[in-house]
Amino acid sequence: MAAGAEGRTGGQLLADALVANGATHVFAVPGESYLDLLDGLYNQRNRIELITCRFEAGAIHMAEAHGKLTGRPGVAVVTRGPGACHAAIGVHVAQQDSTPLVLLVGQIPMNETDRETFQEVDYRRFFSPIAKWVTQIDEAARIPELMAHAFDVAVSGRPGPVVVALSEEMQKHVAAVPDIGPQAVLPAHPAPLAIPKLMEMLAKAERPLAILGGSRWTEEARAAIRDFLVGNDIPVAVAFRRQSLFDGTSPHYAGDLGVGADAGLVQKAREADLLLAIGTRMGEPVSQGYTLFDLAGRQPIVQVHPDQAEIGRVHRVALGITADVNAFALALRDERVASPRWGQWRQAVRAAREAQAKAPHYEGPLNLAVALQELEKAVPADAIFTTDAGNFATWPTRFMHVGAEQEFLGPTNGAMGYAVPAAIGAAITYPGRCVIVFVGDGGALMTGQELATAFHHGVAPIVMVFNNNMYGTIRMYQERAYPGRVSGTALTNPDFARFIESFGGHGEVVTRTEELVPAFHRARASGKPAIIEVRTNPEQVTNRATIAQLRAQAVKPA
Repeated sequence: MAAGAEGRTGGQLLADALVANGATHVFAVPGESYLDLLDGLYNQRNRIELITCRFEAGAIHMAEAHGKLTGRPGVAVVTRGPGACHAAIGVHVAQQDSTPLVLLVGQIPMNETDRETFQEVDYRRFFSPIAKWVTQIDEAARIPELMAHAFDVAVSGRPGPVVVALSEEMQKHVAAVPDIGPQAVLPAHPAPLAIPKLMEMLAKAERPLAILGGSRWTEEARAAIRDFLVGNDIPVAVAFRRQSLFDGTSPHYAGDLGVGADAGLVQKAREADLLLAIGTRMGEPVSQGYTLFDLAGRQPIVQVHPDQAEIGRVHRVALGITADVNAFALALRDERVASPRWGQWRQAVRAAREAQAKAPHYEGPLNLAVALQELEKAVPADAIFTTDAGNFATWPTRFMHVGAEQEFLGPTNGAMGYAVPAAIGAAITYPGRCVIVFVGDGGALMTGQELATAFHHGVAPIVMVFNNNMYGTIRMYQERAYPGRVSGTALTNPDFARFIESFGGHGEVVTRTEELVPAFHRARASGKPAIIEVRTNPEQVTNRATIAQLRAQAVKPA
C-alpha cells in the first residue's frame, strides 16, 4: 500500500518500508520480539525473499555480503538481547569495510524499559561506537520516516551500518501513513580545481603508485578508473581485501597492500614519489601498521574519499579530494599525462609482483601455491570468492589473481567466521554464479552450521577448508614471541567431508597438489553445497616461514 489511506499495523508498515526502500532480501533469525514484522513480511513474500538463518552472526554476514555486492543496504533482522549481541560482529565488519547495512532489532515492551527486563539492552549505547546511526521506533506513524532515513544514512558519504530497534508493542499499533521511498541525491563531484591539480602533480611525478579501496564502486566506475590508470601507465595496488577493484591479471596490477602484503610491493610503495589513494582510508593494514608512509606528508599523497573527515585523518596529504568514488572515476576517465616518464618504474613494480607470485618449493605432497594457481585456471570467469581471516588467507592473495569479472569479499576488520555465511549471501544474491569460499579450520567451525541455510534456500557454495589443526595466525605470533610454548592454539577437528555429507552435500579431501582441481570439478558438478577439506602441512604455518624457522628467528628473552 503506497498511499496509506487505510491503517496498517507497525509490522506491516515495516515490511512495506523495506519494499519502498528497495530491499529484495532479508536475512533473519526469527524471534518473538518481531512476530508482527514477520507477519508483515508474509504479505510481501512475493517482493522480499526472507532468508531463514541459523545464527545471528551468520545472518548479518550474509546481509553484509549482499550490501557489498549490490551497493544497496543489506538487511538483517534479529531478536533482542542475545540476538543483537550475536549480530554486533557484523555491524563492526560493515563499519570497517564501509558496507551499507541496516540491522533491525526487536526490542522489549516500552513499559518495561530500565528494569533490566528479559533480554533488555540499550541499543543506542551498545551500538553507537560501531554504527553510523542508531535509533528506536516507538510510534508506528514514524516508521516510514525513520526507515527511509536509515537507508539514506547507510549509503551516504562513507557507507556503513545503521541499527534500528523496534519496540515490541509498536509493531501491533495501527497507523494510516504513506510509505516513503529513497530520495534522489546527486553524488559529490570533485571540486573544479581538483582534477587539474591532480594531473599537474602526476605530470611532475616519476614513480606514481595508485591504491584503490573503498566500497560501492559501480561496474562503470571500475572500468573508468581502469581506463585512466592503464591509459597513464600507472601501477595499481589494491587496499586490504579490495581485489575486486582491479583486474589482477593486468600487467598494471601491483598486488594488495594489506596483511601479508608482498615485500616487493611494500618496498615499491616506500619508493613511490606520488601516491594516488582513491577510495581507501589508508588505515592500519594498508599502511603496514602506520609505518609505510610518513605521517607528516613528506611523501606526496592525493587522497580521494567521500567523507572529508577521513582525508588526512592519520597521514597528512598533499591534496585531498572529497568526492563520491564513482563520480570521481567518471570525471577522471579521459585525463592523460602528455608524456609519462615512468614506464620502467611500472615494469619494475609489476616484476616485483610476479616474483612474489612464483610458487616456491614446499616440503610434502601438497604444494598449496601450485594447487591454487592451477585452481585459478579452472574457476569461472565470473566467480565470486569469499575469504575468512587467518594465515591461510594470504595463500590465495599471494598466488592467485582475481579477474576483471570476478568478485572478492573479505572482512577488512579480520572477523573469523565471515566467509561461509558471506558466500551463502553472495550465492543467494547471484544464484547463477559460482561461489568459492576460502576458510581455515578455525573459522569453518565458527559459522559452518550456516551451510544448513544454503541447503534450505537451494544454493551451492563450494567451501575450501584449509585444515592445519590450529589457530594458525595466533600460533605464528606465539612462536615468534614464545617459541615452543604452544598454549591454546591447537585444535581438534571433525572430518569436514563427512560433516557436509551429513547435510546431504558433497565432500572431498585433498592431501596432494594434483588433487585440488579434480576435487573442485567434482564438487561443482555435484550441484550441491560442497566442502573440499585441504589438509595442509601444520609445520608450514605461513607461506613464507615454517614453525622451525620462526622459532629460530624468535628473540629470546633476556
